[in-house]
Amino acid sequence: MAQQADSSARVPADTHTTVIRHVADTSRPKPRAIKPRTDSTGRSIAVRRDTTRHIVAAPIVHKDSTRLATDTSHIASDSTKVAAVPKVKPVSFYDIYMKKLVAENVFLKPGKPSYADVNPIRPFHDLDWLVYVVAGITLLIAVIRLAYQKYFHDLFRAFLNPTLSQRQLKDQLSQSPFPNFLLNAFFIISLGMYLYLVLYRKQVFPQAEPWMLIPGLIALVAIVYGTKYVMLRFCGWLFGNADLADAYIFILYLINKILGVLLVPFLVVMAFCSPEIAQTFLYISIFFIILLIIYRYIRSYSLVKQYLSFSKLHFFLYLCAFEVAPVLILTKVLLNIWLTGNP
Repeated sequence: MAQQADSSARVPADTHTTVIRHVADTSRPKPRAIKPRTDSTGRSIAVRRDTTRHIVAAPIVHKDSTRLATDTSHIASDSTKVAAVPKVKPVSFYDIYMKKLVAENVFLKPGKPSYADVNPIRPFHDLDWLVYVVAGITLLIAVIRLAYQKYFHDLFRAFLNPTLSQRQLKDQLSQSPFPNFLLNAFFIISLGMYLYLVLYRKQVFPQAEPWMLIPGLIALVAIVYGTKYVMLRFCGWLFGNADLADAYIFILYLINKILGVLLVPFLVVMAFCSPEIAQTFLYISIFFIILLIIYRYIRSYSLVKQYLSFSKLHFFLYLCAFEVAPVLILTKVLLNIWLTGNP
């Protein structure tokens, strides 16, 4: 009885499930049954299915190619990034200066005329000898100054104190004839060298040889003052005024000795300094020379006035005839030689 009850209880449940399944199966759409065809259309359908399979499988290959394309695009972008950042080269000062020069210089701009240097090339002259000559002149005056200090002291005292007794000064200086001769010779050398430097700075006789011009100028100065000394001695003997001639010769050569010493620093400056500085010191030296000449005439006039009675007009005529005229004649001859090349 129990087994029957169990069987009776199981049967309705199974029937219920079968009904539910049947209903569910009936509610689903049934797929069409594809009958196999062996005709030509069947073959074409099979081919179409195969092609659709290939078409469906094709996107897989396309995805791989896109991945490769994206990878190559990343690589290309990375390479462009590396190539897009070059190293900046620093600008040199030379390039900056050349750009500035081109911008400022008129002759470097396009369309401007070009100019060529047509200045003649001057021949090179070796001036090493000038150092030794000027050094020798400076050494000579230094040796004379150290060897005869008392004579130098008396010489400048006689120059700066004109009120002292003329005979006393003359006696003191005449006690040393050799330094007197040395300073007279030094004045001739110094003045000759000064004249050469003046001609050199003014480019007078630029083709003249120094070893001929300098001794010629020194000899010219010696001849001029030697002739003047002889003429003064002769005039003093001729007119019976030997004492007056001696006094005038003393004043004349006293000023000359001072002038020879004064020209030494001007020789150094005119020989080695730039043309502008040399030109300035040339004018300063000419100014001092004119002052010494005026001082010499003033002292000579006061001295001669003690011995002779004459008018100022006669003294002026003497200056023009024996002092100014020879200098003017010599200057005219030198200018004629310089301008025309003929004496």
